[in-house]
Amino acid sequence: MNAWKHFKTITRHKLLVMEGCFRVGLIKQGLLHDLSKYGPAEFLTGVRYYQGTRSPNAAEREDKGYSEAWMHHKGRNKHHYEYWSDLSLVTRKYECVPMPRKYLVEMIMDRRAACMVYRGEHYDDGAALDYYLNSKERYIMHPDTQKELEFLLTMLKDEGEEATFRYLKENVLRNKPFPWEK
Repeated sequence: MNAWKHFKTITRHKLLVMEGCFRVGLIKQGLLHDLSKYGPAEFLTGVRYYQGTRSPNAAEREDKGYSEAWMHHKGRNKHHYEYWSDLSLVTRKYECVPMPRKYLVEMIMDRRAACMVYRGEHYDDGAALDYYLNSKERYIMHPDTQKELEFLLTMLKDEGEEATFRYLKENVLRNKPFPWEK
């Protein structure tokens, strides 16, 4: 039973991301988004830890102290900021690097869709910002990516989906400067 429920959850999420990506012109990314979730390394974990109200990766992490499914996922999907770290030739430590804009936009769509799926009827345009602000993830992200993400999630909350999607399509994906870069 969990297999079917998990399949429906990840497919609904994928379709919402696809719809958002298509609206801003990211056709290929919309089509390819999160395909790794359907492979055994991620899908079987999703079935085992399925709850329907949050990511199964969180439950796996609580059970094992880490999430193999998440480590698999973030290493294959460029819309996760965790993908964007590498060994610095200067410091010889792993450091975050700025996300390319097309993946930043896909990350916005991913966060929006995840909140829509897990919050259901309680979703509003501020949900993705609320989730982000209530997590500690912003401390391990490249500062430029963090600033851009916070700006865009705040725009989604304050100005709504239509204005934000238009800004993503007409400014972010066309590599126009953010307001603080002018």
